[in-house]
Amino acid sequence: MDLTSAIVGLVPLAAEHAEEEGGSFLVSPGLGLMIWTLILFLFTMWVLSKVAFPKIQEALDKRAKTIAESIEAAERQRKESDELLEEYRQRLSEAREQADDIMARARRAAEVAESEATASGKEKREELVSQAKRDIEAETRRSLEQIRKEVADLTVLATEKVTRKALTAEDQRRLVEEALSEVDFTSLSGTESSN
Repeated sequence: MDLTSAIVGLVPLAAEHAEEEGGSFLVSPGLGLMIWTLILFLFTMWVLSKVAFPKIQEALDKRAKTIAESIEAAERQRKESDELLEEYRQRLSEAREQADDIMARARRAAEVAESEATASGKEKREELVSQAKRDIEAETRRSLEQIRKEVADLTVLATEKVTRKALTAEDQRRLVEEALSEVDFTSLSGTESSN
């Protein structure tokens, strides 16, 4: 007779015995029922320890290992993200410094270009003014020379008309020099020049 059929056979006997005593067999168990319950409990524990507990323990170990790996992976990712954030902040700081440097160089270059343009403009203006002065002086000299020639021609012509005779070249030159020395050409040129 196997254990299960023995247990099944004992339950009705225990029930009859409890009824004879006047109460439920579960409320007032007998010694035999307690022994068989203990034996069955120990047998069930032994079967579970050989069959079910190793598989349950294996599943729990596997789950614990997976959780530990997930925690380690999360920790690694957190470290990497912290490192990337720090690197990003450092690069952002460097980029700001470079931008500030570029702006400062651009300002200096603009100031240099402005000063060069101003200097170049002044130089060009001075050159143009100087050229204009030279042109005016040359034109003034040419005009004075032309006026001198006309005055000399008029003097010779007037002298010939007054004297009614032709003058020699030497007389003409002497009269022209005298007439020119009497005329003040400095007021015409606007500068003081000696004749």
